Parts: sequence; C-alpha cells; structure tokens
Amino acid sequence: MGVQLIVLTIIALVSTLVGGLFALRHKSSLCGFFAFSAGSLIAVSFLDLLPESVDLANRVGLSVRYIGLMIIGAFLFYTFLEKVFMTHHHHDDEGHGHIMGPIGAGSLVLHSFIDGIAIGAAFQVNASIGLIVALAVISHDFTDGINTVTLMLKNKHRSRNALLFLIADALAPVFGVIFASVILIGDKALALLLAFFVGEFIYLGASNLLPELREEKSLKILLWMLLGAVVIYVLTLIV
Repeated sequence: MGVQLIVLTIIALVSTLVGGLFALRHKSSLCGFFAFSAGSLIAVSFLDLLPESVDLANRVGLSVRYIGLMIIGAFLFYTFLEKVFMTHHHHDDEGHGHIMGPIGAGSLVLHSFIDGIAIGAAFQVNASIGLIVALAVISHDFTDGINTVTLMLKNKHRSRNALLFLIADALAPVFGVIFASVILIGDKALALLLAFFVGEFIYLGASNLLPELREEKSLKILLWMLLGAVVIYVLTLIV
C-alpha cells in the first residue's frame, strides 16, 4: 500500500470524524441537522449514487430496468422494515432507541466501506485515477459523518451509541481499501448495491427524517435542507 494511498485514507477517516463530532457538539441544532441530512441524502442519491450505478450497469451490459427495480425494492423493503419494528417499538421500554437508527447508520458504514473499496481499486488502475476517486470520497465524508450521527440521534439513541457508529463509519474506508487489495467486487454486483443504497437513502431522507420537521414552521428548516442538497451538488461538480 503506497504512502499516498495511506495518507488519503487517513484524511477520509478524519473528515468523517470531524463531521460527526460537529453534529454531536451542536445537538441543540438537531432540527437543522435533520433537514441538512434529508437534503444531502436525497441529493447524494440522485446526483452521485444513481449516475454511478447506471454508468456501471451500462458498462457491463446490465439493464437499467434492474437498477430501477432494485431502487423500488430497497424503498419498499425499508418501508416494511420500519413498519414492523415501529409496531414492536411501541411496546419497548422507555429510553430504547428505534431500530431504524442503527439500520440507517449501519448502511452508511457499509457505504463508506464500499467507498474504500473504490479508492483501493482505483489506485490499482493508476495513481491519478486513485487520487480523483479518493478526493470524491473525502469530499462527502464530512456529510456522511453528520448523517450517521443524525440518524442515530433522530431515532432516540444515546450520544455514546452515535459515537460508536461514527467511529465505525470513519474506519470503514480503511478496511475497504485493505479489502480491495485482496478481493474486488464485480461491477454488476456493485451497480446493484449502489442502486439499493439509492432506494434506502431516499427512504431515510424523505420518510425517516422529513416527518420530524413537519411541526417546524421556521423557513430556516427549508434553508438547511436546501443547503444539504447544494453542498452535495457542488461537490459533484468539483470532483
């Protein structure tokens, strides 16, 4: 593993930690973070993950229809999952967080792990492509850290548990890079996996986070949501 790859991997780790710790430190602004996360999750789905999934599908001759079906399937799966656990959750003792927190945060950890695989695989092609992919990952790791913490706190989990998932999210790209040096996921499987994340992140943003904001009458909430989307849009233009 080259020095450049190691340095970039460490930067990705730090970027995720800083974003998550920022969200933990400013818990009084949770409504704003909910809105920011909703905007960024929906934006990253349509502006980053979906184009990449379609591009991979076209590259390997996989019908885009399967990408759409995977997105719909993921959305319906998480809708069903939350309904099942929501019914159970009403009977839980007070103080227990909702299962959708770890599910959502865990999926972001898996997404970060795949990002690490992408970095490692790109460096196997050449250092130039590896640098571009690494910068793309680092640029959205800050918002990934915020989203990981926000999903845990929104679903009534303790800050300590949110911190544990944040650490896992920060370490995930490191293990992804290591994994890529041993085994590489095929483009077809990766295209379908990215499509699954699209459906899940749309669900998390639109159905899990936005309902929390319905009682908020301040226009600042809309501005936070717009900011989340704009940040992702700008990052997709830069990298």
